[in-house]
Amino acid sequence: YPLSDLEEQLLELLNGKNAIYFAQGAYDSFDSKVFSLLGTLRGGARKGLKAPSTLKEIRGLIHEMRLFKSPSEIEVMREGCEISARGHMRAMRFSHAGATEFQLEAELHHHYAMNGAPHPAYGTIVGSGDNANILHYTQNSDALKNGDLVLIDSGCELQGYAADITRTFPVNGLFSEEQSALYNIVLNAQLAAFEEIKPGGYLSHANKLAMEVLTQGLLDLGILTGDFTELMAQQACKEYYMHGLGHWLGLDVHDVGDYKINNVERAFEPGMVLTIEPGLYISEDSNAPQKYKGIGIRIEDNLLVTESGHENLTLSVPKTIGDIQALMQQTKSA
Repeated sequence: YPLSDLEEQLLELLNGKNAIYFAQGAYDSFDSKVFSLLGTLRGGARKGLKAPSTLKEIRGLIHEMRLFKSPSEIEVMREGCEISARGHMRAMRFSHAGATEFQLEAELHHHYAMNGAPHPAYGTIVGSGDNANILHYTQNSDALKNGDLVLIDSGCELQGYAADITRTFPVNGLFSEEQSALYNIVLNAQLAAFEEIKPGGYLSHANKLAMEVLTQGLLDLGILTGDFTELMAQQACKEYYMHGLGHWLGLDVHDVGDYKINNVERAFEPGMVLTIEPGLYISEDSNAPQKYKGIGIRIEDNLLVTESGHENLTLSVPKTIGDIQALMQQTKSA
């Protein structure tokens, strides 16, 4: 039907129904249309019209359906994650001092488009040096400097489904001692959190495991000082890790779905897909020792909860220091 017939068709469809499900409050114009139609139905009893007696919110039902991925949805997400993973590898290979952040962004977007994903799922972040410490940095305009790290947070959108990967690597392909020390803390925190991503596991427990590793690591490097138990109680590592551990992933990059049911945290179940993305951000104006300043690191993967644990959909992107350096040095020596 043409849009001009919308009200007439809706009136017929609503007449005589017991309930109407819709996302009340999502669109003011549609709310007005629905309420106007209900008024017409309520005032038309003599004409045989009958209005639904119940209005029900539909978003909760749809959000729950979106939270659990079907086999066909999982296949699309696997493919999108693999396209995104190879885009990140392409950016690593391209990286060199003097290139710009937006050129790395272009390498990613070109790879996405050439593999059937014409759009990124969100604004790509390419932050080199201290820019990596700006959580939602999307200016992507600075030149890459020899000796700096560069943080890339990017994923493609394939058939409506988002991928969301973050990798941090050295511009010149070689980690310094200080960069390596901080990087391995973040990587070990992520791997610790992975242990909780299974049926019956909880995101809060995974975050606690990650924070324990981050706190102990910062304590070992002298960036934090004091008693480990007290630092954990104070969440002291949040000075350098100021965001959550992860989020649902699907048709949106921060996808819908309740994290609690009746105010109680829900456990992971098979079919859920989420990100796990710990980080450390030691900005130039932080209280950390000078040798660590200007280093920002985040490592993010996309995990599918399975019957027996989880599947890492973005595993193919190198993330150990050895694997990253091997990939980048192989390219530079070719």
